[in-house]
Amino acid sequence: MVQTITYGREQTLPLEHPRTGPSIFNDQKMKLGLFGSNCSGGLCMTDAPTTYEITWDHTRSIAQKADRLGMEAMVPVARWKGFGGNVNFNGTNFETFTWAAGIAEATEQITVFTTTHIPTVHPVVAANMAVTNDHIAKGRFGMNLVMGWFTPEMGMFNPKQLEHDERYVYGGEWLEFVERLWTAEGEFDIDGTYFQAQNLESEPKPVQNPRPVLINAGNSKSGTDFSAKYVDINFASLDMEKMADYTKDIKRKAREDYQRQISTMTYGLVVCRDTEAEAKRDHQRIIDEGDWPGARNLMSIIGMESQSFNEQIEKFQERFIAGWAGQPLVGTPEQVVEGFQQLSDHGMEGMIMGFLDYNEEIDQFGEQVMPLMREAGLRH
Repeated sequence: MVQTITYGREQTLPLEHPRTGPSIFNDQKMKLGLFGSNCSGGLCMTDAPTTYEITWDHTRSIAQKADRLGMEAMVPVARWKGFGGNVNFNGTNFETFTWAAGIAEATEQITVFTTTHIPTVHPVVAANMAVTNDHIAKGRFGMNLVMGWFTPEMGMFNPKQLEHDERYVYGGEWLEFVERLWTAEGEFDIDGTYFQAQNLESEPKPVQNPRPVLINAGNSKSGTDFSAKYVDINFASLDMEKMADYTKDIKRKAREDYQRQISTMTYGLVVCRDTEAEAKRDHQRIIDEGDWPGARNLMSIIGMESQSFNEQIEKFQERFIAGWAGQPLVGTPEQVVEGFQQLSDHGMEGMIMGFLDYNEEIDQFGEQVMPLMREAGLRH
């Protein structure tokens, strides 16, 4: 018998939380991961010197080091078009579903994510690719859901870009379609606003039950509502002093509006050196040698360009150049751990990081920072 599914809020699949299974759900007080190691520049829009490069051997080595250190997450950046400027930041990259498959096969315990711009892939294709990765990873695969904000990039797929809030409506219907494919037995039809299809089926089902881990970094009103309704972890790009209230609000929304729970994590650049002076010097060098034309391109695309806020725009550009606007942790190993402690105190349950030189700096992080995190009770 073929079922007909009409999308709506009442069809949202319930999620029992906290979940077990992949390492991202373990009991570490401060979960850790790497962000952006599949793209040129990583999180640094700069000409500052680094050995970091986009080759398969290099990105696999980075992931294997994170895996051996016991980190919880590898999260790539999905990019189809760079940001121009001097370095065309992120313009050279590995596609994230196939990247995740390779990284899953090359690692043992770390949770491996894909990042997908929802408008770029049909739900039927996405559902099966995700399941394939979940089987390769033996149940430690997840999806980072992005609505497709970079208009020049989305123009490569469809000349019409939806308005901001409608992207999240589209994303909700897309995800409910995918979840149905992950869980339905037998054939079914759908009749939604954006998707209509008949005689649908998808096998096998995910290893994880009821589905792979889902994360989202929407911080707008529409974004936080999407996260509260659908995903396991929301990633917040906020100043430290705003994190506690943000975390309380999104957790309350998930609990009261959707009868479910959600976690919060953040991301940012780590510049850890033996002395504070060295760390500040290297952080400043990233900014001084930054791709300012590329940063201005980015600012204009995301609507931050304004003659009325020149000082704020300058600081936003610095944050994008050195860390993709995330939270910077700059200093000695002790100071970096103090930063992690502050993040924890403000409600963040983890951080995915970038380095100027992932393959080199992750070794120092493991040798000097991880032991101090254990001493501080942030790791065990």
